[in-house]
Amino acid sequence: MDRRVLRERMRRKQRQIRRRKIIKLVTYVVALVLAVIFVIRGVIFPIVSRIGGKSTGESQQVQADADTTGNSGGSSNEALRQPLKGQSDVTKVASLTPGWHEDDNGRWYQNADGTYYANGFAQVDGVEYSFDENGYMQTGWVTKGSKDYYFNDDGSYNEEKKRPMIALTFDDGPGEYTSELLDCLEENNAHATFFMLGQNVELYPDEVKRMVELGCEIGNHSWDHANMFELDIDSVVKQFSDADQALINACGQASTVVRAPYGNANEDIMAAVGKPFFMWSLDSLDWKYKDVDLDYKSIMEDNSSVIKDGTIILMHDIHEPSVKAAERIIPELISMGYKLVTVSEMAEAKNVTLQVASYNNFWQDILDSGQVPGYAGNSSSDASSENGSDSSGSEDSSGDSQGEDFSDGSGDEGDSSENDGYTDGSEDSEGDFSSDSEG
Repeated sequence: MDRRVLRERMRRKQRQIRRRKIIKLVTYVVALVLAVIFVIRGVIFPIVSRIGGKSTGESQQVQADADTTGNSGGSSNEALRQPLKGQSDVTKVASLTPGWHEDDNGRWYQNADGTYYANGFAQVDGVEYSFDENGYMQTGWVTKGSKDYYFNDDGSYNEEKKRPMIALTFDDGPGEYTSELLDCLEENNAHATFFMLGQNVELYPDEVKRMVELGCEIGNHSWDHANMFELDIDSVVKQFSDADQALINACGQASTVVRAPYGNANEDIMAAVGKPFFMWSLDSLDWKYKDVDLDYKSIMEDNSSVIKDGTIILMHDIHEPSVKAAERIIPELISMGYKLVTVSEMAEAKNVTLQVASYNNFWQDILDSGQVPGYAGNSSSDASSENGSDSSGSEDSSGDSQGEDFSDGSGDEGDSSENDGYTDGSEDSEGDFSSDSEG
């Protein structure tokens, strides 16, 4: 064989051998670097952190109190002890010391057993904190069920700060403008209670379904707005049972609360119907004005002293000016710091178990005076049950208003039928009811 060919083959073989050696060497180097990184991050960093009393992200050597049923929530709001796991917890896995840690998403607390608190309240070193579903500390207002709790900028629970609530209620619908009102409630994450007529429910079932979907409350306002004082008790029961059946047909559930037309109810009527009855603490008179500016002024200016924590406002969603006014009022009340809730949500937040009785407000002084049936007392552990300093002026102005409506259903028929001149539009809007019901 030609020597030149042999030499070429030899050179080629030597190049292949050198290439294999280089690849093998690079593989060893990469493996060594990865091993060093693992040792440094997994062993050396934690040891140094423990010796120095620190961890990545400003850890503090404090141990969480094992009792997490603190002031703000009780066992139902207790945080979970979530194990460190998975790709979503990569930052937490890298920090192995117990205590507070911080990353780009916020602060979180690691327990000595390697778990962290998530989705609830927990006490750390005697201070109560709230943690979101990902385990990060929360600040500001935190809502659990119908109750609200405030956590300071440092994460600590502030039981002195109370979230004021107002319940908007709408009578006589649903109607052609109800959908527009529901749009506004949805946009503002607000709830309301709708006291509806059975004959109108049959005409607007989709609106009723949407109320339920948005978290609003389904109320009963009788079948066709009859005066209950002019009916025998069997006819009274039929008025409300027929309306309930219409609600069940529309959305699958009956009413939870009742408002009698004209506010005309007494103990016999309430006992026969067997549900909580609701009056109001502020009558907008929108059924009378039918003017957007006057409706707005009636609530936000003329009755500004009644705009406070625990107030129940009466409006009607069958009138277009009322809905237009509500579209202005709803975001404004929210900007003032109020949470807009249903009457049942307000009762729960105020520690009231609703009875077969009549309610017209949940003002703290009226609650404290024992005038609200089912009130279980003010609890310091309930951040929404008490009217605090930021409840927008709930001073003794409420006392005068309380006398305008009955709150326990114990008055005689004359007392319950007289409600600050309110007629619910029967005199000058009778045609409205008939036109709505006739489609």
